[in-house]
Amino acid sequence: MSLFEVPTEVFMLAAIMGYLLGSIPSGVLLARVMGLGNLREIGSGNIGATNVLRTGNKKAAALTLLFDAAKGAIAVLIARELWGENAAQIAALAAFLGHCFPVWLGFKGGKGVATFLGIMLALSWQIGLAACATWLFFAFALRYSSLAALMAAGLSPLWMVVLQKGELFFLGMIFAILIYWRHWENIHRLRAGTEPKIGKK
Repeated sequence: MSLFEVPTEVFMLAAIMGYLLGSIPSGVLLARVMGLGNLREIGSGNIGATNVLRTGNKKAAALTLLFDAAKGAIAVLIARELWGENAAQIAALAAFLGHCFPVWLGFKGGKGVATFLGIMLALSWQIGLAACATWLFFAFALRYSSLAALMAAGLSPLWMVVLQKGELFFLGMIFAILIYWRHWENIHRLRAGTEPKIGKK
């Protein structure tokens, strides 16, 4: 059975559940609760953990990272428990899209990296750990969050082949394409040498 060969009602339920969980704007909510101001008016204006870190509040950034990853993982785990593995992949993609295009923020969301990592950990802990390790290696070595994200997403399909998780390869390719698309401006800044490093405002 392929990714989309599931009953229509299951497809819709998994997609809606995943989207709604993914669309919870963790960074925006935490910034408000913790008195950090409007995250849209800080740094890059992004709602993810990297931009929250630009407020100088490491706790808020860590919590944003955790919650953004958790919402993706929870969507996968619920769908898997209720409807099976293919529905879990549908919920995974929907949660990612929910984070990137949340209805609550006029469909202007984050770039999906933390949510992607949480999804990968829930779909396959081996692939998830490989993706997290890739991100950490490049983040600490080069200090560019965007480049670390691009490498983690781009190499994930390779890890799926190496670790014999071929059933996830198609979804992994979709995530890689979407993350590169969401980071298009970052790619231009990296090439121009103007991309800010981690922790820089």
